[in-house]
Amino acid sequence: MNHEILTVVRPKSIFFMLIFCIFSTTIYGKNDLKQLSNFLDHIINNKEQYTEKKEQEINSLKKLLKKKGSSPEYIYEINYKLCDEYEKYKIDTAVYYALENVRIAQQLDNQRLKFMSDIRLASVYSYSGKFLESRDILKNIPSHQLPQDLLPVYYETYSRFFYHYAVISNQGGYNREAGIYQDSLLSVLEPSTFKYKINLANKYANMRKNKEAEEILNDLFRTETADSPEYAMITHNLAVINGRKEEWELEKKYYIMSAIADIKSSIKENASCLRLALIYYNSGDINKAFRYTQSAIEDAVFSGAQFRTAEMAEFYSIINASYQLKETKTNSKLKTNLIWISILSIFLILLVIYIYKQMKKLSRVKEKLSQTNIKLNNLITELNERNNQINERNEQLHESNQIKEQYIAQFFNLCSTYIDKIEEFRKGLYKLAINRQYEDLIKRLKSTATVDNDLEELYANFDNIFLNLYPTFVSDFNSLLEQEEQIHLKTDDLLNKELRIYALLRLGITDSTQIAGFLRCSMSTIYNYRTKMRNKAAFNREKFEEMVMKIGIMKKTVE
Repeated sequence: MNHEILTVVRPKSIFFMLIFCIFSTTIYGKNDLKQLSNFLDHIINNKEQYTEKKEQEINSLKKLLKKKGSSPEYIYEINYKLCDEYEKYKIDTAVYYALENVRIAQQLDNQRLKFMSDIRLASVYSYSGKFLESRDILKNIPSHQLPQDLLPVYYETYSRFFYHYAVISNQGGYNREAGIYQDSLLSVLEPSTFKYKINLANKYANMRKNKEAEEILNDLFRTETADSPEYAMITHNLAVINGRKEEWELEKKYYIMSAIADIKSSIKENASCLRLALIYYNSGDINKAFRYTQSAIEDAVFSGAQFRTAEMAEFYSIINASYQLKETKTNSKLKTNLIWISILSIFLILLVIYIYKQMKKLSRVKEKLSQTNIKLNNLITELNERNNQINERNEQLHESNQIKEQYIAQFFNLCSTYIDKIEEFRKGLYKLAINRQYEDLIKRLKSTATVDNDLEELYANFDNIFLNLYPTFVSDFNSLLEQEEQIHLKTDDLLNKELRIYALLRLGITDSTQIAGFLRCSMSTIYNYRTKMRNKAAFNREKFEEMVMKIGIMKKTVE
């Protein structure tokens, strides 16, 4: 009978399974969290096709019930498999087939079938939220009379009952009872089986032995087929462990993989989807949180799993009232779903209003910061200008001090030299007077050769000292003139009269009277020279002398 059932189911699903496995391997191989998330969104948007596939598989089983002449044992086995298919899909229908098998077992008066059907009914009652009925059935099963091969199912059902009841009653003490029956389950399972390994991993996880649990789960992850219910269970547990380790990206990745596998397997009590909703909600991604919460609620309402509905209420206080009503009114699923969506929509609207207000506040703060930055930039610009002015003044003072130092030294040297010359000149005149050489005396007094020589020596000293201070003065000065008007000095000349006028200006002597006195020429001559040079300027004539005053400064600034 088992072979006949598998033959009916496999041809209709194998093609789709191969496609899903290949596609899933490609997606997971990329290990790209964003691609996984986008693929999950695509799966949620198209989960009806997986529901249709599930319905096709179930309908294939239901057709076997219509075979004429089928024995009660054969119908019992088909009902048992249908109950398996509906347990995490449509719990009310699973209860129906479990009750049918209870009736058939009583009709056949087969003790083994009675045990099997009672355990199965207790299991689906536990999923549907009928804990009193589930507990009564389990209490009335004499465990010491159970065949050895039924003990694993019995212990697993008892463990799951206490776990479900702990969640829905919010009393963690029942988890200890669930752990006791899980230990009993491990004691009767073969260590090589998947059920043993996954339960051992769960036990380690509950004991906070994350390393041991993760090793087992990683081994199962490498060998289990992608997108199977077992694969969804493995990745869900890996996500829980990585969450405890604060490996947030891995936690999210494994929850996404588990949610994809659940949807592809049409498992409607999708715990991973709800966990993802909480993760995205806490990270501020309201759109994804709403999408995954809505998907989880739709699945919970569709399946009628009161246990999963209660788990949602544990994390979302805003849906407590609506889902408590659903627990007591399981026949009003659509109404409960609409109430939940309405409450969630109100919550989102309030959240959007809050975010909008925060954005307005942020905008005002940014505007104030922008104005402050403008003022600060203006102050910085003004400060830079002041610093430039101070630097320029300091440069001028430095230059002035340098000029003073050199000229003072030269002044003392010249004074000493001229005193010696005057003394020598006086001695010569005195000698002529004593010797009564009056004609020679008068001739020497009339002669200007001495003064001319002294002036030439004075100008030569001035030229040397000035060019020592401003060695590029002549070339810099010529650069301010038109090409054809530039000054070309004689071979032995350092400066000429025009250049000496502007050299004196460069030294800060701007009074034409002083310049005329130094150069032994008239005021009009000085004026004419200055006017003539301005007219030869290559640039702005009005600023010609101002630019001459900057010769030397500009070069030092660049350096």
